[in-house]
This record gives sequence, structure tokens and C-alpha cells, in this order.
Amino acid sequence: MNIRQAVKMAWKSIIGKKGRSMLTMLGVIIGIAAVMTIVSVMSGYAAKTMEQFSAMGSNKITVDIYSYFYEVDENGNAVSSGRDYFPDLYAYCKSIPQYIVGVTPQAYASVNVVYGTKNSANFEWDWETQTGQRSPDVYYVSNQYSACNNLTITKGRDLSELDIERYNQVCVMGSQAAEAFFDSADPVGKILQLNGQSFEVVGVYAPRITGSDAQSSFIDNIIVLPYTARRLLGGENISSFIVKAKDGVSTTEVATRIRGFLKGLVDPSMGDTWVQPDDRWQQSMNEQMGMISLVLGGIAAISLLVGGIGIMNIMLVTVTERTREIGIRRAIGAQRSSIVTQFLIEAAMLCGIGGVIGILIGTLGCYVAGNLLFHMTIYPSAAVTAGALGFSVLLGLIFGSYPAIKASKLQPVEALRAE
Repeated sequence: MNIRQAVKMAWKSIIGKKGRSMLTMLGVIIGIAAVMTIVSVMSGYAAKTMEQFSAMGSNKITVDIYSYFYEVDENGNAVSSGRDYFPDLYAYCKSIPQYIVGVTPQAYASVNVVYGTKNSANFEWDWETQTGQRSPDVYYVSNQYSACNNLTITKGRDLSELDIERYNQVCVMGSQAAEAFFDSADPVGKILQLNGQSFEVVGVYAPRITGSDAQSSFIDNIIVLPYTARRLLGGENISSFIVKAKDGVSTTEVATRIRGFLKGLVDPSMGDTWVQPDDRWQQSMNEQMGMISLVLGGIAAISLLVGGIGIMNIMLVTVTERTREIGIRRAIGAQRSSIVTQFLIEAAMLCGIGGVIGILIGTLGCYVAGNLLFHMTIYPSAAVTAGALGFSVLLGLIFGSYPAIKASKLQPVEALRAE
């Protein structure tokens, strides 16, 4: 018997008992669909996370300088009593322009923002329903903030070095913050009240996140001020900075150089430093996503194991039902190898058909999950699809081997006596 005949016989056996065949394939279908959906959705989540990292800028290095000593200001707030290290860090970064694009402070400013009847103190955001308006994040920065964070101006202008030097009371708004205070009107030239001090809006940044994800990301819900505005609005010495390297190769070099520079600048008895390339967070996220995918994929693969056991069970039943047929074939000279081939092909076809159905259901699951969870269309990659199909066929061969070998070992005389 050749392969073609074996395939035809296997197909007739499967079609002849459709209900039993479908129930047998159910474990494989569920397992393949679950594994494909989990792997594809986790890949989509990782891609979405990387998109967020990309929007915030690449080749960035976060620098924090901590002081061990604090004092209480006139308002009763604890503020750092350490020195302001930004002039030193800025001067050092300017001395290595071959590696660095820009450097900026990024210090949070605790201020109340008012324009007309809109007051950030009254903004409320409901995390459960994803509705409302969140108060914007206000930062003290330098004129290199946009270069460090991949920001572009869509209206007006950016902060300039003169704004820093002249202590100009100006600000630039993120697109989300601008919409919250001015709706569709042009904010440029308007005056915001920050803790009672007047600041002119000179520019608006282009949105980094668009579409339905923008509302809940808050990455564009910012207002930035020249760091010299601290003399009006108050705040402790700036301790957090962003350094933007020219490329990925330069990032490691810059981080090493800054660590060495700060080691000689900051007295260990007075404070400490922390220099961390942001790509470490991306690498850590990728590793976590990989581990989660393996765990969830392993759980889903249990159903494949159950499906394989079901295949073995039904093939043993098939061997029992076709004992006389096997005996006749053996009596007229059929080789053991042909008996093994026939039953292996039938088991592989059962699993293969289940795998195809599982792939179709898994693809639909990826599409639905991607749109519901990430507002993006996710389809399984060609490698995942091919791997799923190949694994389902392999599953049939593995779990069908025992029944096939058992069938081939039947003695013709004993087989012919079977009822």
C-alpha cells in the first residue's frame, strides 16, 4: 500500500465518523487556538509597550543625584539642602559633543494651573471608566528638553536659551494639556496663571501618541517651564536629569563617562548618584514579556497534551474496531511498516485538521483581542502559524505511534478470529 492509498483510507475513516473525529480533535483545536492567541497577544502587548518607549525617545540616559540632607522651607515642606548640580552636568555634557545630543533637567513642579474658568485643581480622572480630565504634569526643563524627548513643535516656538538666561515667564504645552485648557483654540500668546504667576504660552508640542490610546497615555499632558522659573514658583534643587546620546553605541559610552564624572563631583557622605540608560527598561520589559509568554503558553499547552492523549485513545479504539481488517492485510502479505504507516497517517491527519481549525480560531481570537485590548489589529506571524501546524502534525505522530505499533504486532491468525 502506498502513501496515497493510506491517506485515502485515513480520510474515509475520519469522514465516516465525523462526530467522534470532531470530539477527538477538540483538545488539539483548543490548545492550538489558545497558544496562538496568547503568543500573538503578548507580542502585540510588547509592540505597544515599545511604541510607548519609542514615543518618549530613544538613547536616553536618566541621571538622578540624591542628597542625604533636607531642610524645611517657609511652607513646612522638606527640600533638599544639597547644591544644584545642573550647571556642572550641563558644562560636562557640552565638553563631549561627539557623544551627546542634549541634556535637560526634568524636575516636577507642584503648581496649580489656571486659565479663565478652568483650574487644574478641579480636574478629575476616573481610572475605572477612563473618563474625565487629569491635571497636567508641569516640569522645569532646559531649552534642550524637546531634543532629549523626540518632541516637535506644531504651533509657535520652543523654549530658547534666552528664555533660560533672561528668566522669561514662558511655557510650552503638550497637545493634550493644550486641548484641556483651550479646546480647539490656538494657545500661543495666551496667559496661564501658575500659582498666581503669569506665564505666556509660546508653543505647543505635536502629539506623540495619537488615536484612542492618547486619552489614557497622558504622555502629552504636560506643560514645561524654563528651569529658572523656580525662583518664582519655588521648589527644591533639581536632582533629576535626562541626557540624550547620539546613538545606541554612544549611550553606553556616555553613561560610563557621566558615572565617572559624578563620582568625582558628588561627595559620597553628602549624597549618591544613579545613572541608567533607558534601554535597560526596554530590555527588562522584553524579558518579562518573554517569561509571561512562556508561562501562559505552557498552561495552554496542557490542553494540547490532553488532546494528544485523546488522539491515542481513539486510535486504540480504531485498532480494536479494525482488527479483522488488519488480520486480512497481514495474511495476504502486508508488511508491519505499512500497517504502522496507515495508522500514523490517520493520527497525523486528525491532529493536522484540528490544527488548521485551531489556527483559524486563534487568528480570529488575535484579531478580537488586539482590537479590544490594544486598539490595534494583531495577526499571528507566519512563523507562529507554520509552527502551530507543524506541531499539531507532530503531536499526531507522537501519540499515534503506540496504537500504530500495537496494530502492526497483531498476529494474522488471532486477528482473523476477532469478532
